[in-house]
Amino acid sequence: MTTVTPSTTTDTTTMTAAVLHAAGDIRVEDVTVPTPGPGEVLLKVAACGVCGSDIPRMLRNGGYILPIICGHEFSGWIEELGEGVTGFEIGTLVSVPPLIPCYHCDYCLKGEFGLCENYDYFGSRSNGAYAQYVVAPVGNLLVMPEGIDPRAAAMLDPAAIALHGLWKTGLRAGHRVLVVGAGPIGLFAVQWAKIHGAGQIVAIDLSEQKSQMALEAGATHAVQTFDEAKALAGRGFDIVLESAGVPVTADMAAHLTGPQGHAVFIGIPHAPVTLDKETFNRFMRQEATLHGSWNSFSAPFPGDEWRVAAAKLADGTLKWEFMITHELPLSALPDMMVTLGDRSEFTSKVIFMPNEA
Repeated sequence: MTTVTPSTTTDTTTMTAAVLHAAGDIRVEDVTVPTPGPGEVLLKVAACGVCGSDIPRMLRNGGYILPIICGHEFSGWIEELGEGVTGFEIGTLVSVPPLIPCYHCDYCLKGEFGLCENYDYFGSRSNGAYAQYVVAPVGNLLVMPEGIDPRAAAMLDPAAIALHGLWKTGLRAGHRVLVVGAGPIGLFAVQWAKIHGAGQIVAIDLSEQKSQMALEAGATHAVQTFDEAKALAGRGFDIVLESAGVPVTADMAAHLTGPQGHAVFIGIPHAPVTLDKETFNRFMRQEATLHGSWNSFSAPFPGDEWRVAAAKLADGTLKWEFMITHELPLSALPDMMVTLGDRSEFTSKVIFMPNEA
């Protein structure tokens, strides 16, 4: 059951937050404003986007800890500096990479922060940004270029995830690219492929509306069925990016990868993934390479994925506003999560603005 408890207080020590008490039990209520500790800052949340992983977490699975404030795709203004914090000014707009590395394990020491053995994470292991305020370590603050829209800054995570995945494939000018799934990550992947000079960019999504968005993002073709994609594939695509996270689309991505091509898997499945015998034989004989891609990080943290994406969003090279279908206050969050779960309404990127009525 989801409930909303309207805020009636003007006490500056409390804030409004969407708190997950148990799977499916989301309450918009007043909680205490967090206090930044040494090496931390308090952020006033500007915008927080919904990630596809938030939906099963909040509706079915719950968090690693409960109760918890979810939300990890966010931007905010620096409100207060914790002890020992220097080099940052109050009022600065930042985007916040959601992974909090330990910086001490073998993988962190190699700059492979996505493989950190002791990481923390906003919105699933620590409180996130479906709230008016959130505390963040200074190491997770990425100062935004002048003039960037705070909503765009909150979409850096999916933009960087798409770029991180494509960089694994050695994407070059002239490559033929298939993007499976035209959600925000897929729509950013289409744009990155175009920026890198791809010769053909095909997007596939069951939704006709999302297919149209893929064309707006720069796809040369947008299709809705496997047969349509296969008709365009020839011997297969050089690069395939799978962002849907559905067992059938994982099989499709592997099947449509061409000779010595690369398929990168970003979407998170919630059911067993089985590859058809023909698919397995095909990618084996094609000597294709299948990559796993989780998050978006490299050294120096958070990585060039984030810095390049921020620059491209700020200068207008990356289009983002057309993806936003819903821009909502926190009071709408419980009902919106149910809508996202049952897919009763068309959505692409949903953004919450915690400090706007």
